[in-house]
Amino acid sequence: MSRIGKMPIAIPAGVTIDIAENNFVTVKGPKGTLSRALAPEMEIKVEGAEVVVNRPNDLKRNKSLHGLTRTLLANMVKGVTDGYEKVLEVNGVGYRAQKQGKELTLILGYSHPVIMVDPDGIETVLEGQNKITVKGIDKEKVGQYAAEIREKRGPEPYKGKGIKYADEVIKRKVGKTGKK
Repeated sequence: MSRIGKMPIAIPAGVTIDIAENNFVTVKGPKGTLSRALAPEMEIKVEGAEVVVNRPNDLKRNKSLHGLTRTLLANMVKGVTDGYEKVLEVNGVGYRAQKQGKELTLILGYSHPVIMVDPDGIETVLEGQNKITVKGIDKEKVGQYAAEIREKRGPEPYKGKGIKYADEVIKRKVGKTGKK
């Protein structure tokens, strides 16, 4: 039995879960609504104040989907109650970020500023000129948008310049040494 898959998901107060045919799940909460089509093989039941995911048999595919389905549901419930956020840091001389409406402008040492528009359901917040917080209710979209921002100028190992996650550790390298 899947250790993650067999754990029930507690439904907090103010959250409703609707399960349509073919496991199309809609989770409504204080921060918004998330919908997703989950694996139709899994049995998803709302029992009182918790959701339980069961698998029909022990085929390899069903074993794989069991934990995944439960985790996706748990992420949706956490997203509509607390939300998700990723913090990025912009390091480097002259590197900075600016925000105007839904446009995030990054000055990263290129000949032009990089302009990114926040996708629907995602919000970026600036703290100073070098700290970007990506917030939203969908864990997948928050992580994807944060990765796209980081990709514009990833951190380099010699001086540590670039965009990195706040909790990321860059392995530093020693530069060249001159001839003696």
